[in-house]
Amino acid sequence: MIAAPLGENRKVIALPQPTFYYSPVWSPDSLSIAFTDANRDLCLVTIATGKIKKLDTEGFAHPDRIIYPCWSPDSKWLAYAKRLRNEYGTIFVYSLAKGTTTQLTDGLSDSRLPAWDASGKYLYFLASTDYGLNVGWLDLSSYNRPVTRSLYAIVLGKDTPTPLALESDEETAKKDEKKDKGKSDEKESGKGKTDDKDKAVLPVKIDFDGLQKRIIAFPIKARDYQNLASGEEGTLFLSEAVINEEGLILHRWITKERKSKDILSGISHFVISADGKKILYGMAGKSWGIVDAAGSPKPGDGKMATDELRVFVDPAAEGRQIFREAWRFQRDYFYVRNVHGVDLDWLYKTYSPWVENVKHRADLNYILDILGGETSIGHSFVGGGDMPEVEKVTVGLLGADLAGDCGRYKITKIFSGESWNPDLSAPLSGPGIDVKEGDYLMAVNGRELNSTMNPYSLFDRTAGVQTRIKINGKPSMEGAREITVVPIRSEESLRRCGWIENNRRRVNELSGGKLAYVWLPDTADGAFINFNRYFFAQKDKKGAIIDERFNQGGSIADYIIDLLARPLLGYFNNPLADKQPWTAPNAAIFGPKVMIINDAAGSGGDMMPYMFKLRGIGPLVGTRTWGGLVGIWDVPSLVDGGRITAPRGGFYNIKGEWDVENQGIAPDIEVEMLVKLATAGGDPQLEKAIEVALEALKTGEVKLLPQPPDPVRVRRPK
Repeated sequence: MIAAPLGENRKVIALPQPTFYYSPVWSPDSLSIAFTDANRDLCLVTIATGKIKKLDTEGFAHPDRIIYPCWSPDSKWLAYAKRLRNEYGTIFVYSLAKGTTTQLTDGLSDSRLPAWDASGKYLYFLASTDYGLNVGWLDLSSYNRPVTRSLYAIVLGKDTPTPLALESDEETAKKDEKKDKGKSDEKESGKGKTDDKDKAVLPVKIDFDGLQKRIIAFPIKARDYQNLASGEEGTLFLSEAVINEEGLILHRWITKERKSKDILSGISHFVISADGKKILYGMAGKSWGIVDAAGSPKPGDGKMATDELRVFVDPAAEGRQIFREAWRFQRDYFYVRNVHGVDLDWLYKTYSPWVENVKHRADLNYILDILGGETSIGHSFVGGGDMPEVEKVTVGLLGADLAGDCGRYKITKIFSGESWNPDLSAPLSGPGIDVKEGDYLMAVNGRELNSTMNPYSLFDRTAGVQTRIKINGKPSMEGAREITVVPIRSEESLRRCGWIENNRRRVNELSGGKLAYVWLPDTADGAFINFNRYFFAQKDKKGAIIDERFNQGGSIADYIIDLLARPLLGYFNNPLADKQPWTAPNAAIFGPKVMIINDAAGSGGDMMPYMFKLRGIGPLVGTRTWGGLVGIWDVPSLVDGGRITAPRGGFYNIKGEWDVENQGIAPDIEVEMLVKLATAGGDPQLEKAIEVALEALKTGEVKLLPQPPDPVRVRRPK
């Protein structure tokens, strides 16, 4: 529903089939509003008549929404970006007078964020010519592929001069000082000055014939620009993301000066006022400020007094609203229209009465979880919300296993984190730390410890704090030595690293050094890091064990599958005769591969073994995967910051059949991870994978060929 402010001129316009709406923008003449909706439709409402017209649709439920309407100064045109079938953003304009849509850019670069110059003569936009693999946004191969964008302008009229006209290199004659002084006095006195309100809005004219040849690039460096907005005539504002810097940098470009200037840093958002004279900016969501667009502000200038703002919340009413929003998410965002056959009216009538008994936000999440569960989908997640703040007490951990022995605690295992990993902190490992496995932990910060006590009770609030501990090689205080350590908040990373390294060493030992081992924790950043860290460092091996147990998913691991499937195509000789040749491709392991899977691997962790099997790379060993392959993206958050998913994209196979979801991927060789064996230090799944890979090596080993005899290219004279 669209409504004007309260008062005599208030007008309410009912929207057909209400859904979720985005980016409402008033036309400069205040006669129309353009907006988009959950279906990525671009719509126009005429205020006087209340008539709503659908103008276009973005065409892809992409997590990165790009269809934002931008009005021309004369309110007769709408510029916007949408994706073509190649999934590259492209600039379009809609003529209100003719009711027609015209494509302006050619679709060979990813173009977005159009902005009209205040004069109406130019349309600016950002475009990337290195977008490349980022078109595969769901693919792991799009990771670590930086995108840069450049600033462009379309000269709309064929008789309009370029905003970057050539400047004369001739010296100018001296000005007539008296004449100049008269103009200066006139300016000071206000004569000849035109008020902005009195300026006539000139009609925007677009000559489509030859328009492609009137697109010009501005002399500004290509960078990772995130947003673009126009200010006063010839002035533009661009926000830039910089690697390893918090927030965005805001640049101001003035065409007459042909240069840009950094005016604010560390911002999260910015908006330019309608007259182009003011900037509203946010600082990472912490504060807001308003500054002059033509000035040289500093972060914090023009800060708005928002610290004392308070909002009255009626928890019961908010709970009802949140439940309805969550229900509407399933209705409007679920990846198939039938919502897996659930009766939505029944769903609402059945569970909405439960909300009346909610006494805590956790109660509401419980109901939302049941609501999502009725859709029978894997990625049905609920979380967050306006929960009461509870102080978290941090307990320091030593990165070690302790066991009761002789009335004391013996250190039975120390996790070192491996020296090559700088991101892991191991409190009991490193230079100057004189602690070894078998030592006893005797005291913490002067308090003696014995096995009748919980050892962690002495580490209350010691995480990240220098802590004194006493260590001895025997269960006695006599002769104990005191050292200072810094306990950590979590041992998860240390223990994971220990598990990985133990598996790698075990594979190396049991295979006689023939097999590589790579564990993939997910199909996102963790997989990208682990695969690149471990796979290529073991490329001298004859085969590989790819372990994707407990894989938490993320993206589609095409990058990993493509590299695992690389065939040997040839060699380049190594001039050093005692060295092996370079292979083509060189970054590969060509021998047999085996993948280990289990029921705790899902989402992208379902898709990876699916592709591994489809490509015929090797057998799967373990147990059936989780079976959740409907991706989640593009769904709003709830009003109090909580969330509930409504999965957006389901997978179907090359036969045109829905696949994997609620099925999982079955192993070729089923091996259960028996608790008895696991607790004893065994790993039957890993051991079976090694056995299978070694058997495959007997017939499938790729042996590198030696360099052939030197070729003779020149005929010797007889």
